[in-house]
Amino acid sequence: MDVADLRFFIAVYESEGFSRASEKLGTVQSNVSARIRNLEGSLGIALFERRYRRVAPTARGDQLYRHARKVVSALDDAERAVRRPPRAARNGRGFTLLELLVVVAILGLLAGFVAPRYFGQIGKSEVATARAQLDALEKALDQYRLDTGRYPSAELGLKALVERPQNEPKWNGPYLRKAVPNDPWGKPFVYKIPGEKGDFDLVSLGKDGAPGGTGENADISNH
Repeated sequence: MDVADLRFFIAVYESEGFSRASEKLGTVQSNVSARIRNLEGSLGIALFERRYRRVAPTARGDQLYRHARKVVSALDDAERAVRRPPRAARNGRGFTLLELLVVVAILGLLAGFVAPRYFGQIGKSEVATARAQLDALEKALDQYRLDTGRYPSAELGLKALVERPQNEPKWNGPYLRKAVPNDPWGKPFVYKIPGEKGDFDLVSLGKDGAPGGTGENADISNH
């Protein structure tokens, strides 16, 4: 994750859409979509819900925006400060140690937001992380189907999202920025096609890695 990605995220958040954000940033919409997809992939969470003619931030998206806006504003202020000609009133200093400490402190707030891998804390946060990962994988599978006309077979599995399958000329991936993630408990997601409740099923078997269970051991699916 870098500052450029955060600027793209803020533009989409404030514009409530990729098209308006691309106009604001002076770039093409596909570039904006790719930046947001990269950011979601690096964080392992969904930042927006795609709706008709607009996008709406998720709860994690709202949380990231509050931190991202402070960080970007602080960096912009820092850049203006160091570019400003020295003034006698400041004894020739364009950027004080206090200002540097403020920037570092704000960056620390953002680091605290993304540091756990990712939000892989105990209990409810691990379940929330698993749901966010399932949402990101589901979106990647939908994009795969839009490009190729079908979902990956059970034999290909989720690996097809990052590696081109043989005899698949319409593949336009990778559809994930990194390798297919494991769930917050370090176990692979189960991919079933055809699914029992939809075109496909994506399942985390929970903390115990076994079907069924309750609480943290309960199965978590994309349905």
